[in-house]
Amino acid sequence: MIRLNREHRTVREDPIELATRLSPSRRRLLSGAALLGVSTLLPPERAKAQGADATGFEPASHGMSIFGDLKYPADFKRFDYVRPDAPKGGEFSTQITSLSGNQNFTTYDTLNIFSMRGNGAAGMGLIYDSLMTGSLDEPDSLYGLVAQSVRRSTDGLRYRFKLRPQARFHDGSPLTAADVVFTLETLKSNKAHAGYRIALERVLGAEAIAPDEVEIRFAPNRSRELPLVAASLPIFSKAYYATRDFDSGTLESPLGSGGYKVDRVDVGRSISFRRVADHWAKDLPVSIGQGNFETIRYEYFRDREAAFQAFTAGTFTFREEFTSLIWATRYDFPAMKDGRVKRETAVDGRPSGTQGWFMNTRRPQFRDPRVREAMALALDFEWVNRNLMFGLRKRTASYFENSPMKAEGKPSPAELALLEPLRGKVPDEVFGEPWSPPESDGSGQDRNILRRASQLLNAAGARRGPDNVLRLPDGTKMEVEFLEFDNAISRHTESIIKNLRLLGIEGAIRVVDPSQFQKRQQEFDFDILSARFVMSMAPGESLRALFGSQAAKTPGSRNLAGIADPAVDALIEAIIAARTREEITIAARALDRVLRAGRYWIPAWHTGEHFLAFWDMFERPGPIPPLAGSPTSVAMATWWRDASRAQRLGR
Repeated sequence: MIRLNREHRTVREDPIELATRLSPSRRRLLSGAALLGVSTLLPPERAKAQGADATGFEPASHGMSIFGDLKYPADFKRFDYVRPDAPKGGEFSTQITSLSGNQNFTTYDTLNIFSMRGNGAAGMGLIYDSLMTGSLDEPDSLYGLVAQSVRRSTDGLRYRFKLRPQARFHDGSPLTAADVVFTLETLKSNKAHAGYRIALERVLGAEAIAPDEVEIRFAPNRSRELPLVAASLPIFSKAYYATRDFDSGTLESPLGSGGYKVDRVDVGRSISFRRVADHWAKDLPVSIGQGNFETIRYEYFRDREAAFQAFTAGTFTFREEFTSLIWATRYDFPAMKDGRVKRETAVDGRPSGTQGWFMNTRRPQFRDPRVREAMALALDFEWVNRNLMFGLRKRTASYFENSPMKAEGKPSPAELALLEPLRGKVPDEVFGEPWSPPESDGSGQDRNILRRASQLLNAAGARRGPDNVLRLPDGTKMEVEFLEFDNAISRHTESIIKNLRLLGIEGAIRVVDPSQFQKRQQEFDFDILSARFVMSMAPGESLRALFGSQAAKTPGSRNLAGIADPAVDALIEAIIAARTREEITIAARALDRVLRAGRYWIPAWHTGEHFLAFWDMFERPGPIPPLAGSPTSVAMATWWRDASRAQRLGR
């Protein structure tokens, strides 16, 4: 469940985020990383004003939004950012060089992306549809796909989705409420990846009220996002799995209902999908102008240099660049010079994510926060940014970078109202300026910062002997291993290890094959590894999986650092209980202060931009919306092939 790659450690994502990327037109509402969404049709006070019928349900709605602020009305014809008459045809191809979820993106051996077994293939979310789907130009809204409408009970604990009668699986069989019930029950079971079980824990159950109506029930303490999580899940065919094991690996394409089908499978090298010309949902407002490419192909590369060379040769046509060195120095190949390849930057208006090296506090050497802070001080970001990243990155300090949820200055009165009950249970610094890594002199080994690191280690009871080896209070040597599955950021990590050695700490990089890396990560069998969590505009349920105490002891969870702090749990619940965006922002800032005080990571970097390169054969309806998330997914969804330019390129 990590996408670990390149210098920009792209994303740490949850299986639900991967699964709900239902087609190129379905936006990433559950960002990065994560298990997010919406849960209210309207705020409770507005919903009550509208009244309820005799069954205790509010009037039906065509959409869902956290705070009832849907942009598109019930009679909307299409999303604003698409071209409704975009031509169909051609191919969109991109690279895969990372690891995400149970999807080992350096190879794959199964088309089942929903269990803990095997390495799932990229793009499998293309074959599924969901009850509802999101727009690219809103932070958190959903509109009907399989479900034509949704009704909520006045207590907010039951949601009824009315299904469209034309919904069909690819074999022509109807998609019914029974399939939705089967999907939820399966993903809550031990057959599914642990991430689903954690996310859906507060889904009490589902019932087929009629063949075309399903009711989903939620626990009273459910988050406001959980109904969206349920509404965004891929829908499986109950009949299909009656004769198949859901949790087994397979190279047979599962039965879906989405806008694409699996086309060609070249195990470990590529996978392609073909557009379903008679897709049952192609004329719905949420589909118009999207899914324009006849085929979509993912090319796999174990080596990032090989991937770049393949792009320059035209093996694939769209690339999001994550490596500063390549972006700054390597885009001078012939096709770039003569205009056959274009490149540009796109604004990333969503939170930039939580990127860094996470220390596993389950290991004895990382149990003391002073030791963890000393580790964090070993990264000379100014040197790394100037010498390895051409000044293209910014230092990350917050778990909510590039967003209003980042804590700055001293706590506001509203934040203090949440933090005061925790006084004595959290470090005193939480009530002052939030901790941020210091700015170095850029020398690569700032003596003042390393002196501070040494003082912290001494305060923690560690001592350096005549042999310059640091020993913990119990006498064991302080040794750390950075777990990797490739050498993509080895130079960055080596700069940390060099400074650790000056402190008497022996550090090493351990590169293992991707399958072993994935297994060790799921079992928390590591000292340190690099990852990035992508936060939502309105985080909630995902935070339990990222930082909650229960997740810390659940194998396969996303709580890499093993954070198990009642104060963190309490603030997560405060965020989940928030009723306005302002309340979310305030509670998130309070949580940010406590997490930063815990020193759980070596903060890395972020940009606030996407670096894009593509062969000049595409047309598009307009700029990539800043709130859209992955630009690759946006291009795949809304762009189209320009036949004349493609012909000139020989494609």
